[in-house]
Amino acid sequence: MNFDEKLSFYIEMVNNKLSSIMIEKEVQEKIIYKAMKYSVMAGGKRIRPVLALAVADVLDGHIDEVLPFACAIELIHTYSLIHDDLPSMDNDDLRRGLPTNHKVFGEAMAILAGDGLLNYAFEIMTEACLINSKVELINKVKAMEVIAKSSGVNGMIGGQVIDVQSEGNIISHDILERMYKMKTGALLKASVISAALLSNATSEELTSLETFSENLGLAFQIKDDILDVEGAAEVLGKNLGSDIANNKATYVTLYGVNRAKEMLEETTNKAIESLSRFGSKGAFLIDLANYLLKRDH
Repeated sequence: MNFDEKLSFYIEMVNNKLSSIMIEKEVQEKIIYKAMKYSVMAGGKRIRPVLALAVADVLDGHIDEVLPFACAIELIHTYSLIHDDLPSMDNDDLRRGLPTNHKVFGEAMAILAGDGLLNYAFEIMTEACLINSKVELINKVKAMEVIAKSSGVNGMIGGQVIDVQSEGNIISHDILERMYKMKTGALLKASVISAALLSNATSEELTSLETFSENLGLAFQIKDDILDVEGAAEVLGKNLGSDIANNKATYVTLYGVNRAKEMLEETTNKAIESLSRFGSKGAFLIDLANYLLKRDH
């Protein structure tokens, strides 16, 4: 398969699994299932679960064993988007080309939908841990630990705290990079490392994949900064200029668009270089890094 075919293959696998677990129930509280499913199945690039499945392939792991953890990460990512869009946070009314969750279901239900997705992610991973499989239980638990820490105060939530506190303030490069590594990079890194642990990666392979994922995560956020000022709303599926409107510090506000683009390319190249040990097996991950470099949404 070429890159586009393999990307579509991974995305279809993820979407099929998500469809099977995001089931609406005819109960008194059925609106919460509807709200959760609305955001999860609204589309998206599915980059995090795709990364997890691709890493499993690179390491000759079992994709079917990685899939529940990959989907759990996507649920955590979606919960973070629902909460990011809230009036008390970024106050956005458009996500993936659709009205944001709180615009459809109300602010209270959007908060609960995010909470529900976070908890559901750990239900799915716990169930995977309790099933006898080809992967050792200790590796499953280690993978879940990585995902938990990456999505908590030592990762995504901690980065969001820095983001909120930094609004309207001038911050240093070091603080901005720390914020991005935690807010965006941590969960991307967890996608890679959790899959590597589930695939019995060696310490050398883990080191290379850590370098890859850290640089890819940073590059991903720099690209988002650039798209926020240069992208097209109809392509991005969300409103432009929200960073400027909310007085957020970004690579663009700190360095300007041209330098941000240079840093994006430098960081992407570092990610690609770290995959040299995998030879031809790393081709898809290299192509994915370049795809994210050139993306328009």
